[in-house]
Amino acid sequence: MSDILSHLFETNAIKFCKENEPFWYTSGKIGPYFFNSQYVYGGEEESTKFLNYITEELELTKNNKANKLDLPKKLLDKVLVEYNSNSIYNDVINQMKEYVEKNIGTNNFEYISGGERRDWYFSVILANLLNKPHLTVFKDMSALESSFNFSTTKNIENLNGAKVLHVADLITTASSYVKMWAPIITNLNGHMVYSLVLVDRNQGGKDNLKEIGITSHALVTIDKTVFKKALELGFINQEQLDIINKYFDNPDETMRQFLINHPEFIENSLKSTNEKTLKRVHTLIDEDLYGLNK
Repeated sequence: MSDILSHLFETNAIKFCKENEPFWYTSGKIGPYFFNSQYVYGGEEESTKFLNYITEELELTKNNKANKLDLPKKLLDKVLVEYNSNSIYNDVINQMKEYVEKNIGTNNFEYISGGERRDWYFSVILANLLNKPHLTVFKDMSALESSFNFSTTKNIENLNGAKVLHVADLITTASSYVKMWAPIITNLNGHMVYSLVLVDRNQGGKDNLKEIGITSHALVTIDKTVFKKALELGFINQEQLDIINKYFDNPDETMRQFLINHPEFIENSLKSTNEKTLKRVHTLIDEDLYGLNK
């Protein structure tokens, strides 16, 4: 796990906030660390380029300017270039491959699936390396089946009871699985029996997957040993570790106390020119997410 953690830290896939500058999360809450697991794909710049590429290709297919059936092979071509040229991404993918072979067993599932969009950084290349057909699943609840080398891709309507391993970048509460990915496979008469992610944020996702019959696996599960390792490797200092550990034990109360002690944080955030930040600040205030008005 240490090598994977080093890769996550080096690429900012796990990013720690500066002192008194917690990150804004989509929910409107704040916290001391942020996850972009896909950054192991060449770092932030290359990873963002690939994500933008995916977004552009999806838009072209929606406007009938590109054939949706061509997308999976395009994705494989992209990730293979990175796999063959970037040592960190190569090592992460190889470790995921070895994990599947040792802890899940390639004879225990017939397909690998990956969901729109960040799952494709990992699921496509793993299907290729493990010689398993790939299911490219989309947020519109559709799916495509590709051969392991992606030479052929077709629409799929019936998996005939096949077992599926879903590969993703990370899980938090696994809401995407519950709302989209697992139902898509079920609707195709398949069974999603395993999940493998690079990072499990340890926020209930594993238990939620168990409730719907999916066994969850992760290369890294976030706990206090992860933060201790970050300190040992010099990515955070002791003061940062203290607040991170407090947050890990009681996130809402820790951030509530931070806001009480640092009222200027919200005041400064309200001056932001970033629309996403402003939306999140107003969500925190309007919904009183930390009970500051009590």
